[in-house]
Amino acid sequence: MYQSFIGLEIHIQLLTKSKVFCSCKANFGDEPNTNVCPVCLGYPGVLPNLNEQAIKMGYIVARALNCKLADSAVFARKNYFYPDMPKNYQISQFEDPIGRDGYIDIEISGETKRVRIHEVHLEEDAGKMIHAGDVSLCDYNRAGTPLLEIVTEPDMCTGAEAEALIHELRKMVRYLGVCDGNMEEGSLRCDANVSINKKGQGLGTKVEIKNLNSSRFVRLGLDYEIERQTALMDEGKPIIQETRLWNENRDVTEPMRTKESAHDYRYFPEPDLPPFRPDKSFLEDVEKAQVELPLAKKQRFIKSYGLTEQQADYLCEEIARADFFETAVKKGAEPQVAASWLAGDVARQLNRQKMELTDSPLSLERFVSLMSLLKTGEIHGKIAKQVLIAIFEENKDPLTIIEEKGWKQLSKDELYAHINAVIQENSTAADQVKAGDDKPLGFLMGKLMARTSGRAHPEEARKTLIDIIRGGTE
Repeated sequence: MYQSFIGLEIHIQLLTKSKVFCSCKANFGDEPNTNVCPVCLGYPGVLPNLNEQAIKMGYIVARALNCKLADSAVFARKNYFYPDMPKNYQISQFEDPIGRDGYIDIEISGETKRVRIHEVHLEEDAGKMIHAGDVSLCDYNRAGTPLLEIVTEPDMCTGAEAEALIHELRKMVRYLGVCDGNMEEGSLRCDANVSINKKGQGLGTKVEIKNLNSSRFVRLGLDYEIERQTALMDEGKPIIQETRLWNENRDVTEPMRTKESAHDYRYFPEPDLPPFRPDKSFLEDVEKAQVELPLAKKQRFIKSYGLTEQQADYLCEEIARADFFETAVKKGAEPQVAASWLAGDVARQLNRQKMELTDSPLSLERFVSLMSLLKTGEIHGKIAKQVLIAIFEENKDPLTIIEEKGWKQLSKDELYAHINAVIQENSTAADQVKAGDDKPLGFLMGKLMARTSGRAHPEEARKTLIDIIRGGTE
């Protein structure tokens, strides 16, 4: 009966060393009000100076989002008063942003959906308000840090689609190396606009939801708001255009203020900054910075290496992880075996140790060595798992661990000798097997594995044990 329309405004904090219009450090977590200067505090007479790294990162993201890049990017003043904005205006972009009319593809329920990008623009962040009891404090360290705002068209219909888009965009900006995507620290933030209307009647009355500091809250907030607006429509009540806050403790949205329109901000061109006009060299650098994006990489991994959806998803979550896998394959690792190990046992060790792959004792060389030992049969899977654990615990190479612990797989001659010994020591059980009773096999295998300290390959040992007992090959 109803149709819902969701558009997102996603802010990403760019990974520049300094702020966007001054040379103050753009660090998170420093002592409050230590990274400030007259420019970011808006003192009279100061002039902003555009950070070239920030504008380049903005163009890189806009290009990756398939936007039409601006020949002339113009900055504008967005006027409003709030204690965290000491200048009483924000330097942003309005009519001539960095990029327009792009798109991003997302996967939802196994299907690919294209969401249009309305625009990408660069702006400065505000400071931070800290409320402690009856006192409110201002930290201006964040004021002036570079923010890239990515505005989508209202092409999504559910909270799940919005959540999928945030996940995909987060991976994309991390792949591009322009943002760490940390929503808890506020380096990736999202406001969501949602409206519903009767099918075929177009957009309804827009409601904005703020305070969404995780992709899960985006999904929950939007689904709640769609239900709330649906109930109002069913009752014939009007939907008020407003900004609402997500209350994570009560899982509801609550009124914050009536929704502003663009003209309320009285935008006008920033008089202290000339338009930025990218030259050929700048645009070539933007092109060189493009990488294979996560969704394309995932689809290629599935097609080229025969990986499962889950394996490809895990590997392509982080570019370092995907590169690790692909380099290991180039060095000889079997793709499906390597993917299975990385998405399984290696992932479990990383979770247990609370480590990222790149910071762990499992270097690329050690992983390739482990895969090679497994491939050549020098160790079997169970021993390989023990070697992997030892790598994390002892920070040693696989060969060193195998040598020190005597874990090298048995040769055929050694295996035959151990099996014959087991048969001689357990002749009654061996006779039962010889007579066709398989029940004592488990008992004999237990004796064999204990005698060899697990070095015998289980399947090969079982087959050889049966062959010797029943075939008389000794």
